[in-house]
Amino acid sequence: MVCSEFSDPRRDVSKPDVVVIGAGVVGASVAWHLARRGVKVTLLDRGHGKGDGSSARATGGFRVQYGTAINIRLSLLSRAKLRTFREDVGVDPGYETAGYLWLATTTRELTILRDGCALQHLEGVIEAEVVTTDDIRRLNPAVFDPKVIGGTYCPTDGFLRPGAILDGYLHGARAMGAEVRWDTRVTGVERNGETISAVLTDRGPVPCGAVVVACGPWSGEVGRILGVTIAVQPLRRQVAPTVPTQALPGGMPMTIWAGDGFHLRVRDGRVLLLRPTEGDPRDPWSTAVEDSWVREVTEMAHARVPALRDVPTDRLGCWAGLYEMSPDKHALLGRAHGAANAFTATGNSGHGVMHSPAEGLLLSELMIDGAFRSLDATSLRPTRFAEGAAIEGSALL
Repeated sequence: MVCSEFSDPRRDVSKPDVVVIGAGVVGASVAWHLARRGVKVTLLDRGHGKGDGSSARATGGFRVQYGTAINIRLSLLSRAKLRTFREDVGVDPGYETAGYLWLATTTRELTILRDGCALQHLEGVIEAEVVTTDDIRRLNPAVFDPKVIGGTYCPTDGFLRPGAILDGYLHGARAMGAEVRWDTRVTGVERNGETISAVLTDRGPVPCGAVVVACGPWSGEVGRILGVTIAVQPLRRQVAPTVPTQALPGGMPMTIWAGDGFHLRVRDGRVLLLRPTEGDPRDPWSTAVEDSWVREVTEMAHARVPALRDVPTDRLGCWAGLYEMSPDKHALLGRAHGAANAFTATGNSGHGVMHSPAEGLLLSELMIDGAFRSLDATSLRPTRFAEGAAIEGSALL
């Protein structure tokens, strides 16, 4: 248990108990939850300031409609914390229950969505429901796709504000004594046997009692520098906003075609158009948005949502960010292989912002108490791939 290190009165109070590498929303949540329990934390980030990484590029969706029990449970824990976020952290996270509407165009897709809904019911999400084409027309009258045969819907899914959550956790962690060092790159590590005794940076060494790697798509790279195994690869995701428009209502549910992943939502008076691709294998770190992708996603929107046919896409407003993909598309949460005092909270594969409240809490429990308390998250242990224990689930959900 790490808790003995934090409570030992002989420890060097001039150095941090924990160094968290990555000051995005997940790292900030870890820092806030640790600091709240009296742990001295230093956050390191190579960015120039808040929001320089992927957190600021997230579109802000929130859902409990997943196809694995652990992701549903993470969402339920996060949802409970979002509902008390203003009281706990002092910031409105922007949680809005507009719903998620999943659409199926084949019987296979509909079967997967129905199976997911049944699992969600078993986990207590009784408000999730299978919907018919008549229901879909009622829930989102803008959709016009004769191939759609049904879907699922959960009214408590919806949206949040990634920047607000990041602001709240960073400000709150600092208020409780955490230090944030920007423009700081990790360059190496000092060890005392199997224990990391200091993180080396381009601004000097940072002694520590434990290390948390929470730097999203950069986690695998940082893990290699530290000598710990973190199975994460970057994957670019692109967003095409329309020009400001009132063509679709602001309270429209996130609407997703399960088969090809095309989805859209309204944010800040614009419609965001999205469709996942495999990214550019020549440059997985690129944040450039491809013209061919913009044309393709715009054509999809015009074909499936006729109300958008006269609404131009704002090409200059398009942006891209990076997902941190794990081999089974589930988070890596827990002790990392390669050092006795190294932990990680990454690999969220697109779920980082929405699960950040839960993951910060859970990792703080593991590090301080020696076990997960709020829910059993041992299936997310970073060592599971070497153990042949990858999490199985549908690629659609």
